[in-house]
Amino acid sequence: MSPLFPLVVDGATVRRRGKVLVGPVNLTLSAKGTTIVIGPNGAGKTSFLRMLHGIARLAEGSVTWACDAIEARSRQSFVFQQPVMMRRSVMGNLIYPLCLAGLPRAEARGHAALAAADVGLDKMLDRPAHFLSGGERQKLALARALITKPDVLFLDEPCSSLDGRATREIETILMRANAAGTRLVMSTHDMGQARRLATDVLFLLNGKLHESAPAEQFFSDPSTDPARAFLNGDIVE
Repeated sequence: MSPLFPLVVDGATVRRRGKVLVGPVNLTLSAKGTTIVIGPNGAGKTSFLRMLHGIARLAEGSVTWACDAIEARSRQSFVFQQPVMMRRSVMGNLIYPLCLAGLPRAEARGHAALAAADVGLDKMLDRPAHFLSGGERQKLALARALITKPDVLFLDEPCSSLDGRATREIETILMRANAAGTRLVMSTHDMGQARRLATDVLFLLNGKLHESAPAEQFFSDPSTDPARAFLNGDIVE
């Protein structure tokens, strides 16, 4: 069992310039599964993920892991909607988090080669990261996030700008990581993707958590009117 969980969110609120972006949120997440965060544009999905990960400052409330904050941070990774590439090769991007963790460079290179192969980038180890296509960059970002074997991986709409083939490849990587023990918490605007990946769903609207339910229950019989309208494709405000 991961020492990170349960994650307990108690009245957590994020504000910017006096405006509430998220909250107050009350939530408990267990150690297993894939949580999919959905909601209309502007619902607060990105701020919500950043709040859980600890990179958005709380105005009120708390986000508490089962271990101390330093250990909790070391056991997490985050993949952004637009992948952040270091001005290094594919290999350089992959070994960076391992070297930060104190792994000898030669050993880090071995792990990086395996990680690249896992996502289909083994022929591109010497290629500068900024020369990669959008799908290749996202695969590199995923490989870099997973190379430290995090207990939980947060993802902010990682497939939003990808075509169908690249999306399928990313989903395969994510399902493999989840099967290997990495907890996933991911936002998406793609309801097909949400149905394919989710074990549970969080529905956000105007920064509030309107609904939290197992995926099968949510998609078959959501309990709130806004969630039903959203799944029907209606405009929800």
